[in-house]
Amino acid sequence: MADVVIVVGIGADGWEGLSPTSRRALLSAEVIMGGARQLDLLPDESSAERVAWPSPLLPALPGLLDACRGRAVSVLASGDPLFHGIGGTLVRLLGADRVRVLPHPSSVSLACAAMGWTADSVEVVSAVGRPVSAVAAAVQPGRRVLVLSADGDTPALVARLLVESGWGASEVTVLEELGGPGERRTSTLASGWSGSAGPLNVVAVECRGGPLLPRVPGLPDEVFANDGQLTKREVRAIALSRLAPVPGQLLWDVGGGAGSVAVEWARTHPSCRATAVEQHAERAERITRNAHALGVPGVRVVVGTAPDALAGLEPPDAVFVGGGVTAPGLVQRCWDALKPGGRLVVNAVTLESEVVVAEGHRRLGGDLVRVAVQRASPVGGFTGWRPAMPVTTWTAIKETS
Repeated sequence: MADVVIVVGIGADGWEGLSPTSRRALLSAEVIMGGARQLDLLPDESSAERVAWPSPLLPALPGLLDACRGRAVSVLASGDPLFHGIGGTLVRLLGADRVRVLPHPSSVSLACAAMGWTADSVEVVSAVGRPVSAVAAAVQPGRRVLVLSADGDTPALVARLLVESGWGASEVTVLEELGGPGERRTSTLASGWSGSAGPLNVVAVECRGGPLLPRVPGLPDEVFANDGQLTKREVRAIALSRLAPVPGQLLWDVGGGAGSVAVEWARTHPSCRATAVEQHAERAERITRNAHALGVPGVRVVVGTAPDALAGLEPPDAVFVGGGVTAPGLVQRCWDALKPGGRLVVNAVTLESEVVVAEGHRRLGGDLVRVAVQRASPVGGFTGWRPAMPVTTWTAIKETS
């Protein structure tokens, strides 16, 4: 049987907080890997070789494991190793049959217990190895958010983000050393945070005030920085309904403009991924700013001209073409790249782009919809309707077989 790596979750309470099973696994190990702080929690009676994680860890991990073949290996992880922890990485690397996980209560469980919150009533955002701006998508009126901090600087960054995005009235509670002898709790309004925190902390946020920016597609146009190259609100909502965001799936937003479609796709679920392709560097930089401001910093931006810029990109589950429709071969390249069951949505405004869309519809099928939006605006002392340019939307779904 292949070597099995035992992953042991450990908390701030250290060795004393471990179950008998976890203690036996560590005492029988020949090699124990983990962070330096975690290794320091082991008792003197543990005679195993201790290997501290290098930085960066992921590139070195396969080599570290290969060097220990034939030896009993245990890995120390914070809390529940399968919740934003090294356990998931090891399962992906070695396979589930070679990893045994012995969890400790997660930081989320401990934080909820400390706050009196039910775990199913909170949204969890990890700032470990990720930009704090991801918190912005989780902040909604009346919601509770737990932020897993990267270090002692995270609480101040969270408070600043809340203030800058209009949520300064939110109550922020910093929970330090949860479950350990040095457990500490500090509460204040986001606008009043001026303290410091130790490296082990969780930030609990009760959201108050602030703008209403739901995750349902169709955000107001003004929340996106743009130079006019923007898929407008009503048309964007229709396009995204046809793109049909699914958790874990990838979108290509070709001709990204302000990145509004990519950003709204990514906001529908934390696991939704998006790649925006934009030929103008200034617009590409603006897409990145919009993604951070609206809480989806994981949106990838590729600077280049489609279809050439699409080469080498991960195959998408959905493609939106909002610009550059008439580029030779673009529509076919997008269609060929789509995974089975994938959705292609193309918007056309000009006569030339409508010709391309009509030809694509003839060859690949799908459906065509023309959207005409009129907005009320002043006409002298009265109010009248001003029409926007109509948009033709073509949707085609790639067969699964």
